[in-house]
Amino acid sequence: MLKRLTITAVVLLFLTLAAAGVAWFWVQSALERSGPMQEAVELHVKPGSSLRAVAGSLAEAGVIEYDWLMYYWGRYKGYDRGVRAGEYRFEPGMVLEDIFALLQSGSNVQYLFTIVEGWRTGDMLQALSQQERLQHTLTAQSAVELAQELEFPETNAEGLFLPETYSYRRGETDRSVLLRANQALRLVLEQSWQSRAPDLPLNTPYEALILASLIEKETGVVEERQRIAGVFTSRLKQGMRLQTDPTVIYGIGESYDGNITRKHLQTMSPYNTYLISGLPPTPIALPGAAAIMAATQPDETGELYFVARGDGSHKFSRTYPEHQEAVKEFQLQRRQDYRSAPAVQLEK
Repeated sequence: MLKRLTITAVVLLFLTLAAAGVAWFWVQSALERSGPMQEAVELHVKPGSSLRAVAGSLAEAGVIEYDWLMYYWGRYKGYDRGVRAGEYRFEPGMVLEDIFALLQSGSNVQYLFTIVEGWRTGDMLQALSQQERLQHTLTAQSAVELAQELEFPETNAEGLFLPETYSYRRGETDRSVLLRANQALRLVLEQSWQSRAPDLPLNTPYEALILASLIEKETGVVEERQRIAGVFTSRLKQGMRLQTDPTVIYGIGESYDGNITRKHLQTMSPYNTYLISGLPPTPIALPGAAAIMAATQPDETGELYFVARGDGSHKFSRTYPEHQEAVKEFQLQRRQDYRSAPAVQLEK
């Protein structure tokens, strides 16, 4: 009888060990298999989400096969304590260890916000407000208010953000994105200022930024950027007014209807460079890095005038009579596209 019981116990032990071995082999095999998903899946893990809830969502999305396996394996390995809230992108072929590593590293899904060269601060704020995944904390409605809210040393934030594409994660604040854009601008401006031309008629980096914004708004063909900069710096050196339309348009503000008139050119404002000497008090747009470089390293051609050809490029002139002839030519050919810096009738 004892012998029979011993044999039975041995058989049961063997079967138990065999079953455990098979189960362990199955678990290991399951751990090394990816889920049935064929395309990448994105999942937002909210703060406070339990491992069981996360596993359920991943199984439902096809990222994993068995939510219970992820849950118990995570508890066994202690992974459940390291899962972080955030937005994740899971790629086909990921196994459980890959998934846990990702969930413990933080969000890997990023979104992009592009600041466009030549935008005004208002354009930037409007575009930023449409980024739904950002946390919106800013209340500023103008460049002056934005400078105060971001605690800039300048009283006006116009021009103080570098046009570039910035990445962010869900829940990041609009403030943090703009502060990064401002830091990038200050770095580019400082680097350009340090390598500036020796006889530049500018006294501070901020003046270079102002000039860069004028260059940005006047440039239609990128190859002309430094040449346009050269016209402006040559005029500054000779004490000539800049007489450029974009400054007048900026001074008009929201009431500008797209048509600049003689009355506009003759109306005094701090930005009307037909009537004031030197630079306007602030930038008039967000200049890109290339425009900033052009402002600090302009071409020295001796040219003092340019007029739009109508195709985005300009005709440059050294003398006023040459400029008059160019204006007549392009006024006759393409009156609707006519642009002149300066306008002939106001030149002294």
